Amino acid sequence: MVYEFFLRFWDFEITMRHCIINDCNVFQLLDLFDSEDPRERDFLKTVLHRIYGKFLGLRAFIRKQINNIFLRFVYETEHFNGVGELLEILGSIINGFALPLKSEHKQFLVKVLLPLHKVKCLSLYHAQLAYCVVQFLEKDATLTEPVVKGLLKFWPKTCSQKEVMFLGEIEEILDVIEPSQFVKIQEPLFRQISRCVSSPHFQVLFIIYYYYYYYYCFIRTQVAERALYFWNNEYIMSLIEENNHVIMPIMFPALYRISKEHWNQTIVALVYNVLKTFMEMNSKLFDELTASYKAERQKEKKREKERDELWKRLAELEVNNKKSAIMSDLEVFDHVFGICGEEEFDRVYQRIQLDEQENRRNIVRRRPDENNGSGFIAENSGGLNVHGTSHCSSHKNIRVRIRY
Repeated sequence: MVYEFFLRFWDFEITMRHCIINDCNVFQLLDLFDSEDPRERDFLKTVLHRIYGKFLGLRAFIRKQINNIFLRFVYETEHFNGVGELLEILGSIINGFALPLKSEHKQFLVKVLLPLHKVKCLSLYHAQLAYCVVQFLEKDATLTEPVVKGLLKFWPKTCSQKEVMFLGEIEEILDVIEPSQFVKIQEPLFRQISRCVSSPHFQVLFIIYYYYYYYYCFIRTQVAERALYFWNNEYIMSLIEENNHVIMPIMFPALYRISKEHWNQTIVALVYNVLKTFMEMNSKLFDELTASYKAERQKEKKREKERDELWKRLAELEVNNKKSAIMSDLEVFDHVFGICGEEEFDRVYQRIQLDEQENRRNIVRRRPDENNGSGFIAENSGGLNVHGTSHCSSHKNIRVRIRY
């Protein structure tokens, strides 16, 4: 009710407006954008947009406070409910920027808007954010290179849903890019697209149909599929065709490998279409890349075979060493058995066992020295030598550690 009342009465005099609406009011208004109620945020969006349009003196302050909210959101809290609504307001503000753009506006794009891409909850406001970025590029084409490199810097490594969103934003940027700017970003961009095409990510869509006692569900490979859809865009295809000598060598190895090895037939069909397009663009380069890829694969297989053979030889050496150790032990056993005879050997063996049992019963126990109380003495029936070794009747000596 308060917001409706506020929106209805904008016809008062300008002198009264400045008395009522000031920096403090705007600051408090921006804090209210963190409300959980989307209806309240929608009213606030309309109110703030009207204030920005009617109060020229407050425009710089509003932009600065929005910057502060975004920076706090990115680097400190990662929680603010009104990011999408503020980006909607910024979209219309950016659309009204005069040309050439001021340096502060360019800094806002690079330092504030691009870092918003790395927040976990990007899906809540990505559409509005992509719109703002594209608006900047339509205003100034020279910003394309820093924007694309910034997106590649913040490209998600583990979240496939965010990766799909990034691919959608890249396609929107390529729709408005100028050919002169495309040349500057084509290599790093298509290396990333090549990695996306090779992505094994898939999503199971639990759309289940019940038909003749059978259940059906569908599987989609979202990242690779979304990347391959770039070749359905006519303008992007024209840019690729003009620069096929650069893009084809980057994309070809991944595409050829997928066409032979990928498990999903939908992806394989899309890859075949892309390879067919490349062959029609530049058949000579396509043949050269095919021959080069096959030769490289042969070298790789040869290296794998050599590595496997090396591991086999190492395993055989280990087995032979174990066998030789066992044989040496058996030779010693046979030698002792041959000298002593069977009865004598059994008697010696029993005596060794008895000595070992006696040694286990006389395991070294440590207790405080009653004489000086500073060290420990070792108690053993066999006695100790100067080196701390007990002379037992066994074929072994038990070494005793003494603390002084």
